[in-house]
Amino acid sequence: MTTETNIAPVQGKLGVLTPGLGAVSTTFIAGVIAIRQGVGKPIGSLTQMGTIRLGKRTEKRVPMIKDFVPLSDLNDLVFGGWDIFEDNAYESAIHAGVLEKSLLDQLKPELEQIKPMPAVFDREYVKRLDGPLVKKGDTKMNLAEQLREDIRKFKTENDLERLVVIWCGSTEIYIEPDPAHKSLEAFEKAMAANDPAISPSMIYAYAALKEKVPYANGAPNLTVDIPALQELAKEQNVPISGKDFKTGQTLMKTILAPGLKSRMIGINGWFSTNILGNRDGEVLDDPYSFKSKEVSKLGVLDYILQPEIYPDLYKDYYHKVRINYYPPRGDSKEGWDNIDIFGWLGYPMQIKIDFLCRDSILAAPIVLDLALFMDLAARAGMSGIQEWLSFYYKSPMVAPNLYPEHDLFIQLKKLKNTLRYIQGEELITHLGVEYYD
Repeated sequence: MTTETNIAPVQGKLGVLTPGLGAVSTTFIAGVIAIRQGVGKPIGSLTQMGTIRLGKRTEKRVPMIKDFVPLSDLNDLVFGGWDIFEDNAYESAIHAGVLEKSLLDQLKPELEQIKPMPAVFDREYVKRLDGPLVKKGDTKMNLAEQLREDIRKFKTENDLERLVVIWCGSTEIYIEPDPAHKSLEAFEKAMAANDPAISPSMIYAYAALKEKVPYANGAPNLTVDIPALQELAKEQNVPISGKDFKTGQTLMKTILAPGLKSRMIGINGWFSTNILGNRDGEVLDDPYSFKSKEVSKLGVLDYILQPEIYPDLYKDYYHKVRINYYPPRGDSKEGWDNIDIFGWLGYPMQIKIDFLCRDSILAAPIVLDLALFMDLAARAGMSGIQEWLSFYYKSPMVAPNLYPEHDLFIQLKKLKNTLRYIQGEELITHLGVEYYD
């Protein structure tokens, strides 16, 4: 099956706006600037370091992804964002403590120029943070209009051709779907009435979509995964994706669980705990914000293991996730996993994982890839949910009545086949029988 999509050419500069100018976004921004200056490499970025096989294995066509599909060049990216703290990107990066000061000092002139715009923020949704740089408005609709003006002004002042918005802010409290979310009309009425069902992240998403700007949700917040904003995305012909960047412990689960399942190895229990000390850890120390993250992290195994299909292997397995705020650890998160497995004749075994990861180091290349791929999707006329970007998320968005694919390797095949599809190349099934006919 081949086709070819009419992709608008890459012209001019691409603006990348992040709600949240904290550890993740400054690590991303500083990293791109460092790469542009030749003092670092884009390790972890599929768009910059990945390849894609085209045609048969015997053809040996394996171009870099960035040479195969038209992506914005790193030199054409312009950064901005909103935050409740007044620190510029250099000051925020120093405070986050992810990157070494010696590196940040080399990048200081550019980082200092990136100053946050006042944020839309409400402590009812993120209870452990507070800051002075917050927008004031009579209604949530008025706040959305202020954000729209920010987006327009940023585009004009920086002479940008296109924009993307990627949520890099904190995890909001857990919210259930509400009647206010069921249609765009209901949503806009709720914004005008300051309905508590409308969270700050939804206001950002609404503003971006109204400005025809793609929106990617990097947190487990209930945001664009509601009918109202999906209706708006389709109406505006704008791509959306989410949710919750897949970085540390969940990344390991989506690598290891498919391997155990592929060999029909049973699981009795999977206990996961984390310690981290950055601002994210502080936010998640609140049980209402943790609930959002817990739901995001717990769903992964069920969808991969399919216990209803494999009851002998996975029925009633125990899965527990904990996150503990431990300030001395900073951004260097530690994820412990104990997995009780069983094999032939039911004999028990165990796997222990101690992943000493750096959350923002793993998240930064995700932000880069999503910025470039979301822009590609927009130029290719791909609107609404971009399931092919599930590769980057803990809780991938899918169409109604579909279950999400959580297997990292299936997700990667989906992503690469989408790139082949839009470029008119043959999709690869890995069947391979043609080599033996």
